[in-house]
Amino acid sequence: MPLRRLAARELTMNKIKSRISQRTLLRYSFVITVTVAVMMMVTAGIAHAQTINIDRVVADLEPEIQRTLLEGRIPSASIALIAGDKVIWSSAYGYSNLWARTPATTSTVYLIGSTFKAMSTFALLQQMEAGKFKLDDRVNDYLTDFKIQNEDPQHPVTFRHLLTHTSGLPADFGPVTVWGFEAPPALEEYLGKSLKVAKPPMTSVVYSNIAYTLIGYLVQKFSGVPYRKYIQEHIFTPLDMNNTAFEPRPDMEERLSIPYTFDEKTGSQLATTRLKAAVWPAGLVYGTVLDQSNWLITNLNGGVFKGKRIIAEQTLEQMLTRQYDQFKGPIEGLWGNETAGFGLTWWVDVRDGDHYFAHSGSVPGYTAFLLGNRDRKLGFAILTNGNRAHPHLIKLADRAIDLLKKYSSTEKAVAAPQK
Repeated sequence: MPLRRLAARELTMNKIKSRISQRTLLRYSFVITVTVAVMMMVTAGIAHAQTINIDRVVADLEPEIQRTLLEGRIPSASIALIAGDKVIWSSAYGYSNLWARTPATTSTVYLIGSTFKAMSTFALLQQMEAGKFKLDDRVNDYLTDFKIQNEDPQHPVTFRHLLTHTSGLPADFGPVTVWGFEAPPALEEYLGKSLKVAKPPMTSVVYSNIAYTLIGYLVQKFSGVPYRKYIQEHIFTPLDMNNTAFEPRPDMEERLSIPYTFDEKTGSQLATTRLKAAVWPAGLVYGTVLDQSNWLITNLNGGVFKGKRIIAEQTLEQMLTRQYDQFKGPIEGLWGNETAGFGLTWWVDVRDGDHYFAHSGSVPGYTAFLLGNRDRKLGFAILTNGNRAHPHLIKLADRAIDLLKKYSSTEKAVAAPQK
């Protein structure tokens, strides 16, 4: 493994940035401007012009990015910053393939993991808006091919429980290798065998992938459209997420990053096994950081993307509101303060008077993170081929938003038209 050991030694703060070729640097320099002005609705009916000195943001942020890659043992990362309804800066660092010395770019494809869960929630809540169910309905009342097993009828599992990890369903994963001869079972087969509550709802918060597998099945059942097709037609296509897919197209495969884990004994990065999973609707999805940015923009702008309404504003407001006060506090001990908790899928909290939402994604060899500031309409997206790098990405995301706030000025512009 001499090349991989060499690559690990090369991961020093002074060399990470030099890995990017001059061509790559030039390719993305156009997005770094002296200032970026965006129109934002920060109070009802009043438009404000926010000016962000992106050069100063980047100057302070890039050393933090380098430190994150080093400390998190992350081979590569693609990053984007959002203000209002625009990506105001994006760049990439490190190697997406250490053996081939392939520089990462903002078009590099990573597995986005559980950052996808909120997209599945959008799809389900679109069905709620169509009158198919209500959040506090019992889920078993809508299941015919199978039922949630071991449920106490006096304490039924509701849709709200599924979307807040309070259903009592276990974590579950069901991995199989991408290149193996096994394949994940059909949703009906898997759920029919595995859908069993381990404890009554509302006993505790247990992060449950199988709950979101059930959500995928319910989207399919309510809509009458195969789940993947529904997501493509109602999420990916309307949001111009043209490089996001359950199964990467050949042109996406050309840009696919290698998943790595760090070997503590040898001090080297090792390519790890690519996985599929029985719970694939919970986050076995591939995409780019610019597509992730479109998703963030939609959530920062009341459910609207490029003038297209994807979900009702009041529905999104529920997603971004903490659902249960008794479970408030840092999410899995990783993110947020004493105000944090689950909205409907999104993690939410209040910091320095601003309302935030976030979610991570993690499958062996990949870690992703999204963070949005609702009040200022600022966002941060990162995709990596680092393993279990959550604390490092969360710290970097907080720093990025703080810098966007620090180097911005907001002036009242004109009264916005009332709707």
